Amino acid sequence: MIDLAAAQGYRAIVFDRPGYGHSERPKGEKATPFVQARLIHGALKQLGAEKPVMVGHSWSGTMTLTYALTYPNEISGIVTLAAAMYKEGYPAENGDPISKLVATPVIGDLIVNTLLKSPIGMALAENMVKQTFAFEPIPADYREAALALWLRPGPFKANREDILAFSPAAEEISKRYKEIRTPVMIVAGTEHPFGTIEQALRLKEDIPHAKLKFVPNVAHMIPQNHPELVIEALNELTADNSDDKRNPCEIV
Repeated sequence: MIDLAAAQGYRAIVFDRPGYGHSERPKGEKATPFVQARLIHGALKQLGAEKPVMVGHSWSGTMTLTYALTYPNEISGIVTLAAAMYKEGYPAENGDPISKLVATPVIGDLIVNTLLKSPIGMALAENMVKQTFAFEPIPADYREAALALWLRPGPFKANREDILAFSPAAEEISKRYKEIRTPVMIVAGTEHPFGTIEQALRLKEDIPHAKLKFVPNVAHMIPQNHPELVIEALNELTADNSDDKRNPCEIV
């Protein structure tokens, strides 16, 4: 997707959210969507990125909308991709046993440092990948990278903490979605398995000026399996809200 965006004249910036990839989790505070929005804002400032278009996939939908509400004059637009924005209907609306266990002091650290590389951990990771991509094919390079990265204690624990942090954060911030004046593009696939269609329709009600696109025969992993759809959404959003349609902008 980055190459496609660059070919269109965008400056594309992709972050490992705190605790993922090779990034660090913040110390002394929980990495809620509010905290992650603040950290990304600080990183963008250091990079000299001004008024970017924020693209939020899955869990990051809420974080992206939080960013828009926190820094309304420092963002040009929002694109949500198969995103979760509300507590109601989120697959782990009330948490989940694995996440709660991993987040438990001492016991959680013991689990992530002993079981992740075991057959149980490998089977868990394989199942997570399959569920995430259902019903579409899993790119071979993604499976390899996911198993290598997810089965490290830090990223796995970060993911489980994020799952637990989502519902209370979404419940709080979703009450303010009606305040968003930033241009918004909502993209979701018709074959999405995680209730994204209902989430997208609800966000459209809260943000009437938003554009809503349902794409046939597409599931959850839009950036990986359908990067061209992301570029189409960006082009439409920026064209609708720019006096100079050739003027490149920054996307995050």
